[in-house]
Amino acid sequence: MWKFISAGKTGGPLLRSLNDNKGRQTWEYDPAAGTPEQRAEAERLREEFTANKDKHHHSGDELLRLQCADRIRAKKHSPPSGPVPDSPDAERVEDHLKGAISFYECLQQEDGHFPGDYGGPMFLLPGLVIALYTCGVLDQIFTPMHKKEALRYLHNHQNADGGFGLHIEGGSTMFGTGLNYVMARLLGLGPEEGLCVKAREWMHARGGATYITSWGKFWLAVLGVYSWDGMNPLTPEMWLLPHNKWTGIGMLHPGRFWCHCRMVYLPMSYVYGKRGTCQETPLTAAIRQELYPMPYGKIDWNAARNQCAKEDLYYPHPLVQDVLWWALYKAENVLQGSWLRRLALAECMKHIHYEDENTRYVDIGPVNKVINMLACWLEEPGGKAFQKHLPRVHDYLWVAEDGLKMQGYNGSQLWDTSFAVQAIAEAGLLPVSARCLRKAHEYVEQSQVIEEAAPPLSAYYRHISKGAWPFSSRDHGWPISDCSSEGLKAALTLALLPEELVGPAISPERLYDCVNVILSYQNADGGMATYENTRSFHWLEILNPAETFGDIIVDYSYVECTSACITALCAFRKQHPTHRAAEMVASLKRAEAFIRSIQRQDGSWYGSWGVCFTYACWFGATGLAALGHTYQSDEALRRCAAFLVDKQRADGGWGESYLSCQDKVYSQLEGDSHVVNTAWAMLALLAVGYHQVDPEPLRRGAVFLMRMQQPSGDWPQQHISGVFNRNCMITYANYRNIFPIWALGHFRRLVLLREPEIKIHS
Repeated sequence: MWKFISAGKTGGPLLRSLNDNKGRQTWEYDPAAGTPEQRAEAERLREEFTANKDKHHHSGDELLRLQCADRIRAKKHSPPSGPVPDSPDAERVEDHLKGAISFYECLQQEDGHFPGDYGGPMFLLPGLVIALYTCGVLDQIFTPMHKKEALRYLHNHQNADGGFGLHIEGGSTMFGTGLNYVMARLLGLGPEEGLCVKAREWMHARGGATYITSWGKFWLAVLGVYSWDGMNPLTPEMWLLPHNKWTGIGMLHPGRFWCHCRMVYLPMSYVYGKRGTCQETPLTAAIRQELYPMPYGKIDWNAARNQCAKEDLYYPHPLVQDVLWWALYKAENVLQGSWLRRLALAECMKHIHYEDENTRYVDIGPVNKVINMLACWLEEPGGKAFQKHLPRVHDYLWVAEDGLKMQGYNGSQLWDTSFAVQAIAEAGLLPVSARCLRKAHEYVEQSQVIEEAAPPLSAYYRHISKGAWPFSSRDHGWPISDCSSEGLKAALTLALLPEELVGPAISPERLYDCVNVILSYQNADGGMATYENTRSFHWLEILNPAETFGDIIVDYSYVECTSACITALCAFRKQHPTHRAAEMVASLKRAEAFIRSIQRQDGSWYGSWGVCFTYACWFGATGLAALGHTYQSDEALRRCAAFLVDKQRADGGWGESYLSCQDKVYSQLEGDSHVVNTAWAMLALLAVGYHQVDPEPLRRGAVFLMRMQQPSGDWPQQHISGVFNRNCMITYANYRNIFPIWALGHFRRLVLLREPEIKIHS
């Protein structure tokens, strides 16, 4: 039986941690684990998912819940049974909240964080499998049970047409289909088995794997089943360009790119420059012939460079990019094997090793994690750097009833825990929640970054990080504006509660450090970006080579990040009114102007990190509300409220499709409303004071949430809620618990109890 391990130390002396692995999430298979009844239940859950996979693409994290079953059965509170009345009173809502908080506490780990699935993208696991196979360690990392669950995942998420999507809810793409076909073959499926036959037919009908995206071409070239000559160059020499702005060309230096972009293309350029390729095996030789509808030797690789299936083409290459790639393609004949190439490769490895060491080999994300590992193997196959990578592979793997997947990060631990603290504390039911909040407080405290990455930061293009909070764990350590802000708000929320119940507050000095980081994120436009400031021009997006992702080259200002910073700074100055007061006023004024400037005419904001307009409206509304604006006093908030109220559905809820993200037009979900969208809409309306004008939409939303709540206190996992780079969706499994608690807590206090505002008290 698969077991979830929190703060596990598997990895021996090669596993390094700053805080005893707090927040580390891994899964291990133990054939002796669990009772016969539990093992039978796990199998039933898998069969149930498979039977409904074409209607419900999203797993419900049922294996995690199964592991917590004893705690769930023993919990003190459950939601009321019987029909939910159309006009529930405060006591009824309180009982639903008690059941919800009691259930959610059962999932909490001893280190205080709330674990959950952060999967969704379908292109991550194939890259890992290709890299492990290339390095000769696939069987070392993937046991037979890992392979079985990974293949289960493929069977469950193959589309009816035989292809695979960019993510679990998406239509088939060449990127998803080509890579997952290869993974299936590497994990042991034969070419004539049903999954492979259907996937191969899908590819061949669209011209074959030469029409895969540039990232797909890279991975196929690594495996030796696609020619490096069929790729647009990933020239490592770009890392030798001057970085200084005054040179002009320095604005094109990859150190000015968005960190996720540069940290992916950094090891990619090393592997490309070295032509790092798997040693041919009978299996790779067979795959090479299977991917294409024509003989491999007949492929025109120069033409293949710019081929891309129409299903994948979200961001077409502009002409200037094609001209650039042609010039660099010709230059490769000179650069390959030159002294300049050797110098560039050494420069790349310097930055790769810095990233590895300063993240304890977790790395910023799954793509650069895997390619960094491959680069270390190419540099020194038996080297210590490569060996240090291997234990951290498990930090990215997640097992659920739909199979084994690779997550889009090493988890969302701090992000989810910070939201959970605010949601649970603001419900105002401390006798029920104190133990849960105390443990969460410990995790928040343990996850703050308390020292900078290794100096000099500027030499490695790193932003300051001391005082920040990361998205996942302290060992990961990359600072982010909205995570720092939510972490700060969680710390401030807990500081207002009795120390004997929730533990000692984080010291003011550490909060000052966080404020320093938050203030440093402000861009020239007044907004805040994600990990760093915007370092170059927006027009550099014309160099975006990733056909399937949008807005990846520079770090843009976002409504979500800016609002999170606004609400954090406003909460901070209530408790620390004299600290950097003048700077705070100036920063908030500029941030407010940015939020107003990007509001759409219809009253909405576009969401870049959640689905989509509903998510962004929550942030935009709460940001302006934190600055003292209300529905009655502010036209922007009236337009936002009108937009949201107009989208409420007949069942009382809200339900927005992920298609809103890629199309940038509001798209309603088919079927039932969505509990997470509903909670976001309610929180936005409550923040601006719409309930004082018309409480009816809030009442209907609250009734919907209570009717959707399960007898255990849980809520169902519905459609996917997260997004990145406009076009790829990602799972936030904890949102289904956190946000309904938050919305119902605010509804109870502001509408039913008529408290003038949410205040934290015991």
